[in-house]
Amino acid sequence: MTKQELQKAYGAEFMTVAEVEVPAHFGNDQDALQTIEASATLYDRSHWGRILVTGDDRLRFLHNQTTNNFQILEPGQGCDTVFVNPTARTIDLVTAYVLEDAVLLLTSPGYAPKLIAWMDQYIFFADKVDLKDITSTTAAFSLMGSESDALLQGIGGGAIMGESFATHQMLSLGGVEVRVAAGSGLAIPGYTLIVEAEQAALLWKALVEAGATPIGEQAWNQLRILQGRPLPGQELTEDYNPLEAGLWYTISLNKGCYIGQETIARLHTYKGVKQQLWGIKLTQPTAPQSTITVGEERVGILTSYAQTPEGHFGLAYIRTKAIVPDLKVQVGEAQGTLVPLPFLNHEYL
Repeated sequence: MTKQELQKAYGAEFMTVAEVEVPAHFGNDQDALQTIEASATLYDRSHWGRILVTGDDRLRFLHNQTTNNFQILEPGQGCDTVFVNPTARTIDLVTAYVLEDAVLLLTSPGYAPKLIAWMDQYIFFADKVDLKDITSTTAAFSLMGSESDALLQGIGGGAIMGESFATHQMLSLGGVEVRVAAGSGLAIPGYTLIVEAEQAALLWKALVEAGATPIGEQAWNQLRILQGRPLPGQELTEDYNPLEAGLWYTISLNKGCYIGQETIARLHTYKGVKQQLWGIKLTQPTAPQSTITVGEERVGILTSYAQTPEGHFGLAYIRTKAIVPDLKVQVGEAQGTLVPLPFLNHEYL
């Protein structure tokens, strides 16, 4: 039985994301979201991109292409990092796992080909760097919630318990060889699991039978908005830089030169971040791209919206000078209140 057939047997309804059919929901979104932090929840991230970067210059190359410090990483370690353009405008938020002879990049859905094309233009004749899209030959999952440890330990994953973010190792889970990494992709305790595509159904079944509650794309989107994880095309675009997006933790301020470094250094030195990504509790549904005002003054724009178990909620870029605790705003026909987001940080480091 294929992974999709197995998911259908568990009640999945499907939708298309980045030209791939993925579970939209399992008919359990409200219950799963209300208990996620106290349970173990399984999200299929197989439609997210995966790039294998090989060659002797792979760490130096990625160090020069993205915002985080790759030169200090050893095999078994990893980090979140941001691809930016020369003016530090955001392209994608990526998780990198350093292997013995390669670096595995986990990209946003549909972004593996785009990032390969982007990186390829910076690979010069003498560079020993090769890029391979392995999205179709691998699968990825996020196991989230406080019960993730107990569940993973019960099927053979105890060795990864207590490790720092993006630390990873190969483990046998229910008889399947899996790369298990600390971190769920959100500010929720958990793990990212990467496996060969032909073993994906076996792993998914083992996790569900061990007690993980499957969720689909709709629930994940609600979670990522409530958490504040920015999405390419919405919060990560040529209009914004990673400091505005609250992705300070992905930026090394002392690593030396890289694409976009001068702009980021200047914004940091002179505290020049003019807008910030925040959450907004809303009184009613509101379309993304709605203008946000305080009185007659335009102070920002809504980038994402979802109806969640916590009510109507959105992500928005707000002008820095307008931000105060519990700021009350108007968003289209809705009223809103600014709230901080667990995935993001806006403190100058």
